[in-house]
Amino acid sequence: MSKLVTIYGGSGFVGRYIARRMAKAGWRVRIAVRRPNEALFVKPYGTVGQVAPILCNIRDDASVASAMKGADAVVNCVGTFDKGGKNNFDAVQHVGAERVARLAKAEGVSNLVHISAVGADADGPSLYAKSKAQGEAAILAHFPDAVILRPSVMFGPGDGFFNRFAGMTRFGPVLPIVGADTRFQPVYVDDVAHAAEMGAKGEAAPGIYELGGPDVSTFREWMEEMLDVVQRRRLIVNIPFWIARIMGWGFDVANAITGRLFAMPISQDQVAQLGVDNVVSDDAKSFADLGITPTATEIILPEYLWRFRKDGQYADITASARNLRT
Repeated sequence: MSKLVTIYGGSGFVGRYIARRMAKAGWRVRIAVRRPNEALFVKPYGTVGQVAPILCNIRDDASVASAMKGADAVVNCVGTFDKGGKNNFDAVQHVGAERVARLAKAEGVSNLVHISAVGADADGPSLYAKSKAQGEAAILAHFPDAVILRPSVMFGPGDGFFNRFAGMTRFGPVLPIVGADTRFQPVYVDDVAHAAEMGAKGEAAPGIYELGGPDVSTFREWMEEMLDVVQRRRLIVNIPFWIARIMGWGFDVANAITGRLFAMPISQDQVAQLGVDNVVSDDAKSFADLGITPTATEIILPEYLWRFRKDGQYADITASARNLRT
């Protein structure tokens, strides 16, 4: 019988790429999510019955244990940007991660992969960074041979970074950002999935890997590249941190009042994160240690950001027609 991997959060942005890779490698894939009916799109990643979404809540021991029953490998992709509610930073990224590692060790799982984030730091400026670091420490306490991946901001079809700001270009001549001079090292999501696949298959040495793309640029410079791809001219306006903190406080209050019914543009914690460079450390294990060559943004962005161009998929045809008229 083929081997089994349980992927917690396997229907999420990075999880679905990992699921596809594991299925292609011939593994049976169990997708553990809170709403399996909304994860049915993962089933065609493999043959009939090879990929199965199942109900799981990372805040419940019995639920997590049941999801990994008989698994050879476990991958934890569950994360959040929500500091409030039941599924907050501590519950998901600290206690939830600890629960997965503790139960994986008890189950006798061979390989554990955990998706963390560049900037995970117990003394960091944001609750997000602190909870990520606490989760890593809890995992290593129970499962010292785990493979922990710290990606920088991930890009690819369906991402929440370039898609978000490209979408904003449709609504006016100004593109506001916070932390224009903060440096980022965007990493292609499928490269991260490749690293996770290696960890799940036991092909990566245990340890913490920081994963970034081949290029490091400021937030402003990444937005300029995005604007080139979507073929729009917008004035990039940097919002000072002191103003952004006030805005974040206001949106946090709105979240509390509405019970997080609406997605707010930014939070205080995200403002704190944007004040710190999001790049791979010089002395960290990286893609080079895995034998993976990271993919550049210039190769991937045009494949999915074309829909934000004025003429969408017809932009090149329209440009060609203009040339014919002249």
